[in-house]
Order: sequence, then structure tokens, then C-alpha cells
Amino acid sequence: MSSMQSEIASRLVQFLDLDTDGRRRFVLGVILEAGEITVSSLYKAVKEQFETSRKVVASLLGYICSKLGILSAHKKSYRLPTVYVLKEEYADLVRSVLNATLPAPSDS
Repeated sequence: MSSMQSEIASRLVQFLDLDTDGRRRFVLGVILEAGEITVSSLYKAVKEQFETSRKVVASLLGYICSKLGILSAHKKSYRLPTVYVLKEEYADLVRSVLNATLPAPSDS
């Protein structure tokens, strides 16, 4: 594993350590499954599992893109929404970190 991948793995673990309700884990899982996503499509998936707002989802996606560095963002036109794409070199890393870290405790 390169030093950059080690740094990204460390950031992912810290990101998931702060996950109190399972939302961050769920969002990373959706991104991993989809590979490419917009705020609207992610919001549709998240609102089925969690009570949330579009702004919260957009903020979380922006954080993942800018601070974790596992996504790239692009727009084909100023009229179209930003598309976030999981970088290929980090797909296996995200999968392994999600599998290795414990899920958030449930409220049961």
C-alpha cells in the first residue's frame, strides 16, 4: 500500500469513527455500489434510511470529496448537476475499511 493509500485509509477510519448513527457508513456504501453519483441520487437513497435534509447529504458528499480525497467531481455543463465519481484506485480500499470497521451501535 502506498503512503497516499495509507493516509486515505487513516482518514476513512477517522471519518467512520465519528459515525454515530450509521449514516456515514451508509453513504460510503452507496457511493461504493454506485461508483458515480449526484447529490440528488444520493439524497434519494439516504432519505429512505435516515431522516435527513438535502443540505446535510450535499455537505457530507462535499466533505468526502474534499477531505477524504476518494472522489473526483465534474460537470459536463453548467446546467447539469455535479457528478461525483469514486476513484478506481480507492474502491478496494473503501471496501476493506468498511468491512474492517465496526458499524455504529443501533438504538435497539
